[in-house]
Amino acid sequence: MEAKLTRRQLAFGSLAALPFVLRGAPRVSKMRFGFTTYTWGKDWDIPTIIANCTRAKAFGVEIRTSMKFPHGIELDLSDAGRAEAKKTFAGSPVKVVGLACSEKFDHTDPVKLKAAIEAAKGYMKLSHDIGGRGVRVFANDFQKDVPEEQTIAQVAKSLNEVGKYAAGLGQLVRLENHGNMGRFATLRKIMDQVTEKNVRIKLNCDAKDDDGGKFATNFQLIKNFLDDTIHMHDVNNDTKFPYQVQSDLLVDMGWEGWWLVEMSSNVPDKVQALIDIRDGWERMVAKSVNRSV
Repeated sequence: MEAKLTRRQLAFGSLAALPFVLRGAPRVSKMRFGFTTYTWGKDWDIPTIIANCTRAKAFGVEIRTSMKFPHGIELDLSDAGRAEAKKTFAGSPVKVVGLACSEKFDHTDPVKLKAAIEAAKGYMKLSHDIGGRGVRVFANDFQKDVPEEQTIAQVAKSLNEVGKYAAGLGQLVRLENHGNMGRFATLRKIMDQVTEKNVRIKLNCDAKDDDGGKFATNFQLIKNFLDDTIHMHDVNNDTKFPYQVQSDLLVDMGWEGWWLVEMSSNVPDKVQALIDIRDGWERMVAKSVNRSV
């Protein structure tokens, strides 16, 4: 006589026949490699940016603006110039990730603060017009004789104003951890007062964030506010910043953004140097994907 199986036996047998369901899918990374034009790209016009980034397989580019580089992506660029830049990038393998401007919101002079806010809005419009997704800004420094909490509140209020405007253009406000206000603990205090969801934190691979080997702990403060871009530096030779730890943490959380190379060293062949950094970055990410968790 044929034995009858219970529902529990059937269920167990089905699972036993499909061990991959229990073990889960293989670890993967959707992180991408890109480039910011400060400063290795300071002498490149748009066709050169596209050609060099394509050669280096850096298929996302953040354009450094407010410095009069040959690319010409500035606030005074005409509507026709903006449309042409957007068309040129759209017809290439290289995507405009966004812009990096130098506006900061730590001014004690209200006139200067208002000017910085309005300029940041202008860069949001410029990014939108050329096909970008967001703009890097700074908090930046605590000021002498001004209570820290007052400056934090001022920065958060400024970010909310810029963020509300940027949201109407589909843009992100990318707050880079730069200056003495750029530590993760301070950025968390700022973000706790930010109400606009498109205001995000842009990592800058700064050794100060390691804070005595505690990068992984400090990272927990801001991980839920991360932007989709990072500024990275010389991943092959910089021993002060824990690149591998950061990569591990980002892969673990499924982060899908761009690592953008930002370098200021004087090298004879910047494109080859960018390729070398990409190779090192790929090895680092492979270790993150293949490590045991």
